[in-house]
Amino acid sequence: MEKLKFLTKEKAKEIVGKYGTPVFVYDQKTLEEQAQKVLNFPNAYGLTVRYAMKANPLKGILSVFDNLGIHIDASSENEAYRAMMVGIPAENIMLTSQELPKRIKDVIDRGVYFNACSLNQLEEFGKAFPGRELSIRINPGLGSGGVNRTNVGGPSASFGIWHEQVDEVFNLVEKYALHVKKIHTHIGSGSDPEVWEKVASMSLKYVEMFKEVETLNLGGGFKVARMENEESINLENVGQNIKKTFEDFYNKTQRKIHLEIEPGTFLMANSGSLISTIKDIVSTGEGGFEFLKLDTGMDSILRPSLYGAQHPLITLSAGTQSKDYVVVGHCCESGDILTPKSGDPEELDTRKLPQVSKGDLMVIEGVGAYCSSMNAKNYNSFLSPNEVLIDSDGMLSLIKKKQTLEQVMENEI
Repeated sequence: MEKLKFLTKEKAKEIVGKYGTPVFVYDQKTLEEQAQKVLNFPNAYGLTVRYAMKANPLKGILSVFDNLGIHIDASSENEAYRAMMVGIPAENIMLTSQELPKRIKDVIDRGVYFNACSLNQLEEFGKAFPGRELSIRINPGLGSGGVNRTNVGGPSASFGIWHEQVDEVFNLVEKYALHVKKIHTHIGSGSDPEVWEKVASMSLKYVEMFKEVETLNLGGGFKVARMENEESINLENVGQNIKKTFEDFYNKTQRKIHLEIEPGTFLMANSGSLISTIKDIVSTGEGGFEFLKLDTGMDSILRPSLYGAQHPLITLSAGTQSKDYVVVGHCCESGDILTPKSGDPEELDTRKLPQVSKGDLMVIEGVGAYCSSMNAKNYNSFLSPNEVLIDSDGMLSLIKKKQTLEQVMENEI
């Protein structure tokens, strides 16, 4: 049986008594422990850690990482502005966006560092800021991911400038007298040290082409085990392989290249839990399933419906007998499933859980990343829930209040 990550039954019940369900809970101690692991990532000539804030952009989370000296990877201009509104210095933010910022002049003038992700973005930046410094994102032709939708490298991914178009990059850089000081690549989510070493070696070839480059950013995608049967990345093994690659590059070129990485999931995934209540139990008879219906679902946690992602489900019941259940959300949508077949959101699977009763609590683990920030928000007009931080002293702080229906409707005319 899966175990609670950082909560205890007593703490969970205390939180529910104060904030109700559903409720997201984050643990500052776990956040800081994960952050320290990343800050200790092996490197040859210096390291900058950037938090991929799309994983969870709450002010309370950003502040924890900012206090630890972690910088920001923003995936849109609004994320960049959001980070600045929290008080994070603009010079600590790099903008890597699929969409060219509408307010590019303002965001860059404030000091945000720009990472060009297409030839069009590079040209528009050159027009607006001739002679300026920037980063270039290159798709090296290789990808890695737990599922296809988390793979952001290779020919099936639209992220970055295709590696065969480097000559066109040079033309634009020369045309606008730009200074490429950083190369950025990101292959997706994976844990294979050899894949990371290969991508580092491939990426350093582009660093070698651009003589002014001082930094190589290898992105994020450091795999974290949410389920007991999954395997987390070994940062030390991966880092040592990458470190050696950087040292070999120095021996060849006499250039000491600074390393950047952009973890999101690694920092956040197991730092967050979602406490819910079992509201109903429904059977579809012999040959069918027994369904547990929760008071949360794809409006708060979309990953199972989107990817067939697996999350630990822990019931806080007194049941001693086990039973096979399909766990579903409260949305009026057949795809609102918490127990899909692994990697296949189209197919149901069951979980063996202690026998439960209506009203029992269930904790969904591994929800710190890409849950509160990535969901079918307000579908069926459900309200986004309270979000709570357990600080390093064990005290509870409400870091995001539950919506009201009036707030859902306030921009309607």
